[in-house]
Amino acid sequence: MDPARPSLPYSRAEVMVAEAAREIADGEVVFVGMRLPLIAFVVAKRTHAPNAVGLFELGVMRDAPSPELLYTMGDPPNVRGATWCARTVDLMGLLQQGAVDAGFIGGAEVDRRGNVNTTAIGADRMRPDVQLPGSGGGADIASLAKRLIVIMAHEKKRLREKVDFVTSPGDRAVALITTLGVFRFVGGEAVLASYHAGASVQACADNTGWPLKTAPDVHETPSPSEEVLRIIRGYDPEGFWTRRAD
Repeated sequence: MDPARPSLPYSRAEVMVAEAAREIADGEVVFVGMRLPLIAFVVAKRTHAPNAVGLFELGVMRDAPSPELLYTMGDPPNVRGATWCARTVDLMGLLQQGAVDAGFIGGAEVDRRGNVNTTAIGADRMRPDVQLPGSGGGADIASLAKRLIVIMAHEKKRLREKVDFVTSPGDRAVALITTLGVFRFVGGEAVLASYHAGASVQACADNTGWPLKTAPDVHETPSPSEEVLRIIRGYDPEGFWTRRAD
């Protein structure tokens, strides 16, 4: 754990989950994916959005979270009891129909316009410094979901003025949730709305690769409630996705 960071009763990942859950409204159809958004879906379903529906890229639709923590989308608990087990192309068809309200994605880089890079790092696209896994369904989600929420580690090398490769366009981005704060997109540009406890506006600026803009009412991110932390820790008791020593 960073010795300069004050001891808090929750991890950075847990506050990110809490903020991601706020992005899910009741009754919405949401491309959930894995890791922190998966747990955000659980939190939303058990608090303010009991009628939300979760989609998983491999072709699974659930109107109730998996009863067990998932390590991959194809884990048996995610398939057992699912509302619909189809194919990836079927869920992508829901995107094309405009039936998906929101989608979560991550990546290696994001820029001030919300464009996400999961393809390659380096100026030479033929011989990149780092070859990344590519789009998967990220570009589809970013392009066709009504709202895009990006979740990433907050590091200067990741929050870039301009990404090396636009894998997933940020035109529909509404929020960027990082390990240090939450950005909202105003006029197509990321604006810091809140900074997490233990961070600050300056810490966010120091770790952002573009000149930071802040909202007029920029503030500390609300702490997750006891109920939300209970749900998170009950679902991920070993901290597999929400490690406390962060």
